[in-house]
Amino acid sequence: MKENLSVNPKIKPVLDPDFTPAVLWNRAYRSEVKKSGKPIKMAIALEQRPDSRSVYRTEVLPAGHPLESLNRRYVERLVKFLLWQKGGWRILISGDKSTADYVSTVYSPKGERKFDSELIGEKVYGHPIQVTACSENEIPAENETAVSLGRHLNGCRIGFDLGGSDRKCAAVIDGKVVFSEEVAWDPYFQKDPQYHWDGINDTLKRAAAKLPKVDAIGGSAAGIYVNNEVRVASLFRGVPADVFKNKVRGMFLELKKQWKVPFEVVNDGEVTALAGSMSINENAVLGISMGTSLAAGYVTPDGCITQWLNELAFVPVDYRLDAPKDEWSGDGGCGVQYFSQQAVGRLCKPAGIDLPAGMPLAEKLVEVQKLMKAGDPRAVKIYETIGVYFGYAVAHFADFYNIKNILLLGRVMSGQGGEIIISKAKDVLKTEFRELCDGIKFRIPDEKEKRHGQAVAAASLPAL
Repeated sequence: MKENLSVNPKIKPVLDPDFTPAVLWNRAYRSEVKKSGKPIKMAIALEQRPDSRSVYRTEVLPAGHPLESLNRRYVERLVKFLLWQKGGWRILISGDKSTADYVSTVYSPKGERKFDSELIGEKVYGHPIQVTACSENEIPAENETAVSLGRHLNGCRIGFDLGGSDRKCAAVIDGKVVFSEEVAWDPYFQKDPQYHWDGINDTLKRAAAKLPKVDAIGGSAAGIYVNNEVRVASLFRGVPADVFKNKVRGMFLELKKQWKVPFEVVNDGEVTALAGSMSINENAVLGISMGTSLAAGYVTPDGCITQWLNELAFVPVDYRLDAPKDEWSGDGGCGVQYFSQQAVGRLCKPAGIDLPAGMPLAEKLVEVQKLMKAGDPRAVKIYETIGVYFGYAVAHFADFYNIKNILLLGRVMSGQGGEIIISKAKDVLKTEFRELCDGIKFRIPDEKEKRHGQAVAAASLPAL
């Protein structure tokens, strides 16, 4: 597909003037739909489980319209966002059979989005993604569920967080942290899951030793977890597939049996958002962590965490046809290339910062942070560029989430660079999206919240 809408952002990223914000592209497209005078109503239903379905309603251009071919790009990008936000494996699309058939081809096991089909469909839900055209009366009723996990502070609890370079734990008594520590480990390329089991169990024992008893255990880790089962997790990337299925998938269920207490493990982004919500005593929180990748979590206006995926690293935020590609999925314009250390590394060259090609991204971020501290204008431009990206992305996310608070974490957000990102994002909202700028607050937790907030939130997950 070569056609694309032309959009003109009022604020352009200084290092990336060709950036095409998804939110502006979608608004331009919807304007064309409205001007057509004959919009076609469309519904997109995503089924996660028989008792869990999400439905998104929109309109597309009518058959024969000069820009009709853009229906494909609009709907395919929309489906991509919804898949990584809410999850699902069976997708029903009403209103435009031609576009539905196109999306079905793209998300097939041999299509352009085979990565998504395999990772979300097969690994998370146990089925390849299926996209089917249907009539409006075949669209099921929406049935989304939120989980009232967390905010349980009574008793003696253990909270843990499993990262790629360290595992953290805390002993908590009635909401007060009485012990916390970090232990270095290297889980990514370990082939034997006994390494992971021993490390996690050791962390739990260290915290338990500081408590008179253990009433509950709650934890967070990067990846996708369903009912305490590991579905997709980078911590276990080195474990062979057959061993993963037999030894890793039920690991936390086995730990629960061993410890014989209420035990809950969820995605670290969800716990981050929950921790932020608990610390500011407000809800409708979207947590964003810009680190090795882009992690996210969401707390609803009612104060619950969802069963959605919220994997915003893979959602499209840039609609230009030659957008930077994510090396894992092969797709262009997705969040990880704009809000992580990958973004910093990618922007070094246009900023005029010459670093060795083989230097790890984490080290490139450190070098840029050093230049930032020294007042180097090249580093400033990198953070200004990310800030403009983020301002438009926040407006895009607000089309899919009810947001009153944005909680920002991660190494990219540390120091003066993080302040620049927020400042530029606010400029974008004030200039382009006045309806949002007064209703969304940007928040960066202090060091105490960073150290203890995540642990307390994780520990609070299980009810006694």
